[in-house]
Amino acid sequence: MILRPISRFKSTYGAAFGSPRSSYLLFETLISSGYGSLAAENLRRVEVSPTLERYAPPDGNPVKGPSNLNSLLFELSQNNLNQEALKTFVRIQKSHASADSSTFSCILKVCSSLSDDVLGKQVHACVFKCGWEIDVSVGTALVDLYMKSGNVEDGRQAFDEMPERNVVSWTTLLTGYTQNGLAHLVLGLFFEMQIEGIKPNPFTFSSVLTAAAAQGAIDVGTQAHAQIIKLGHQSTVFVCNSLMNMYWKSGCFEEAKAVFDSMEYKDSVSCNVMIAGFVQNGFDKEGLQLFHQMRIAGMKLTQLIFATAIKLCANLKELNFGRQLHCFVIKNGFGIDINIRTTLMLAYSKCGEMDCALNLFFRMSGVENVVSWTALISGCIQNGEVEEAANLFCQMRRERVSPNDYTYSTILTACPVISPFQIHAQAIKTNYSESLSVATALMSAYLKFGSGHEASSIFKQLNVKDIVAWSAMLAGFAQAKDSEGAVKLLKEMVKDGILPNEFTLSSVINACTSPMASVEQGKQLHASSIKSGFDKAICVGSALVTMYAKRGNIQSAHEVFKRQMEKDLVAWNSMITGYAQHGYGKKALEIYSQMEKEGLDMDGITFIGVITACTHAGLVDEGEKYFSSMVKSHLIKPTMEHYACMVDLYSRAGKLQEAMELITEMPFPAGGTVWRTLLGACRVHRNLQLGKLAADKLIMLDPQDSAAYVLLSNIYAAEGKWEERGKVRKLMAERKVKKEAGYSWIEIRNKTHSFLASDRSHPLTDKIYLKLEDLAIQLKDAGYKPDTTFVLHDVEEEQKVAMLSQHSERLAIAFGLLVTPQGAQLQIVKNLRVCGDCHTVIKLISKIEGREIVVRDSNRFHHFKEAVCSCGDYW
Repeated sequence: MILRPISRFKSTYGAAFGSPRSSYLLFETLISSGYGSLAAENLRRVEVSPTLERYAPPDGNPVKGPSNLNSLLFELSQNNLNQEALKTFVRIQKSHASADSSTFSCILKVCSSLSDDVLGKQVHACVFKCGWEIDVSVGTALVDLYMKSGNVEDGRQAFDEMPERNVVSWTTLLTGYTQNGLAHLVLGLFFEMQIEGIKPNPFTFSSVLTAAAAQGAIDVGTQAHAQIIKLGHQSTVFVCNSLMNMYWKSGCFEEAKAVFDSMEYKDSVSCNVMIAGFVQNGFDKEGLQLFHQMRIAGMKLTQLIFATAIKLCANLKELNFGRQLHCFVIKNGFGIDINIRTTLMLAYSKCGEMDCALNLFFRMSGVENVVSWTALISGCIQNGEVEEAANLFCQMRRERVSPNDYTYSTILTACPVISPFQIHAQAIKTNYSESLSVATALMSAYLKFGSGHEASSIFKQLNVKDIVAWSAMLAGFAQAKDSEGAVKLLKEMVKDGILPNEFTLSSVINACTSPMASVEQGKQLHASSIKSGFDKAICVGSALVTMYAKRGNIQSAHEVFKRQMEKDLVAWNSMITGYAQHGYGKKALEIYSQMEKEGLDMDGITFIGVITACTHAGLVDEGEKYFSSMVKSHLIKPTMEHYACMVDLYSRAGKLQEAMELITEMPFPAGGTVWRTLLGACRVHRNLQLGKLAADKLIMLDPQDSAAYVLLSNIYAAEGKWEERGKVRKLMAERKVKKEAGYSWIEIRNKTHSFLASDRSHPLTDKIYLKLEDLAIQLKDAGYKPDTTFVLHDVEEEQKVAMLSQHSERLAIAFGLLVTPQGAQLQIVKNLRVCGDCHTVIKLISKIEGREIVVRDSNRFHHFKEAVCSCGDYW
């Protein structure tokens, strides 16, 4: 086929074959036969001639005018032979041959294709010299050249200097603005164009819809849609594709689907836009269904569609189908494409198949780029292989692959394995520290690292702060449980003109879970979420459930939980844990049973809540059953926290031997939490021998942990071994270990009042102690007898009774009874465990005063009402 036009040419021109004139004629023959590359090769062999006018057609007459030259340029540019086109243009200029507007518009398009701004300006000078800048086609080509090279100002100037503009000129300008990230200016220009009486064409609408999609300007997009229908362009495929893209990016699922369904003809781009829209908006199953329909219909599957389909497999964790697609792309010749390979790597890593992802990566053999490196690093982090991710990042730097902003943002999530200080230094060196995404990731990393000052410094230096940056900083306050700081920052954000979204609100609500946070502040945030409509958002609902549960209002937590249309795992776990901590073990297990019936996936936190519920309710057999189910049925590997819960379950039930056996059977050495739990149980059950062992282990792990010394000294005191107790206290003094002071606090009218044992610093101290004396009389009448075994000091019995009566929680309750209306609920928080005697007293006070008293100690919530506690006296 290739030789046929050459043979025909030889037979026609015989001896003339090989001359400049014949070479030109051969070039035209090859071009017309579709052999552009061979034509270019032939042209390169032509001897340099002072003028192309001597390349005459077969009749021997010289070429008159530039029409043949323009045809030559057009053929070269259309066949992407841009360098040959430039050489031809230079020959035209050197030979002083005629060049018209078509010549200049063609060569300017060639400059645009080559992104050669310097050469483009030289051609512009020639245009100006020859006086062709007033021509519409030349002016439009100039606008296109400057816009594609990123020189928006010169492009706009060329447009403004055009004495006459048509729809192509306007469309070129609009497209240029969109491509240069100035979509916000496109919409105004679109209306200005119509005021001038220029009717948009399909390409104009495509540009406008792209700009509307980038801006989220759904109102402008729908107006453009109406005009498209009015002008009869709704059957144009690429316009419909742009419409679907605009609707998808605006979150309008029904509208995008309606456009797709109305299309008589759909190309592969149409289907890919729809599938990509499904992916972006979380309709993964629908996207996969459309992909299957394309295959059944026999539609040509492009490289881009395969990439999108593989993303669907990653999102749905459809590993088997992902492998089938892997075979498809290899069979269709797309397997060598780096973008396909990168997408496959992401799919394998999301499905937990890191070996496959690594194998794909290292088979790229030198074609790895920053995107593939970043994808692999991200996959390692998602699969918990943080150290491997750190090693890959270092290897990437050694191989001189420069990270981009997404690489830095990704690796920063690997903190604290990688120090944010190191990454920050590299980001500054490579000028990425000013990137908003990198700055936001740095803030989050510093906050996780406990360096709030550095995070705050970065935040203050940001010239432009988007909602993500504000949310990251608010999440830091939530992590630190600083509700005041979070609320203050939220007010600053609104003042700065940024409206909170559901993620921002959920962060602030999470900050209000702190015991020191204002209860009323949390309620106000709940009201704000209802007002803004974000209370229906999953993350906000889950945050509210957690906040109410941790602030002692389990009823409100359950009401929010019931109203949630959609519940994520956080909401379910919060409800289970909340009921467990409030002493409603059976209700917690009912929630778990509901999860099982609905077939929901569970995680380790779910079972921590379930076992805790069994612990607080004394359900040892049930706790063992759920622990076994977690390991065998749900295939969840037990962590240190799970074992600590099981040790607590046995210990509270007095089964200290079973607890010790479990500790010895653990697959890793017991941590401080496990030994502290056992030691606390030894204190309750007065097991001195096992308590000494647990204390020694705890002190060995953390010599500065005051709990080990205090609990051991308390065990000695309970046994009346004051000498041994004294030795432990002396050891504390020598090692400068300070015991945490026990204090309680109560919130009244958004103000927190704190009390220590025997505290006399409060302005109402006299009235508080008078109230305690009054209560003491009523308690005695109710049959109360002080249990002085809870006073762990070697003092007289009378003094022990006095010390008990002045515990911090009793002072807080007396104050609350004085300043709140009769019958109002009291909420007290204590940083240590409530002693047994105070527990008895508070039960009686709840009946004497006719109040519900909620006490949150270091272990759980106690709801006292009518002389009964929700813990059933088991805590």
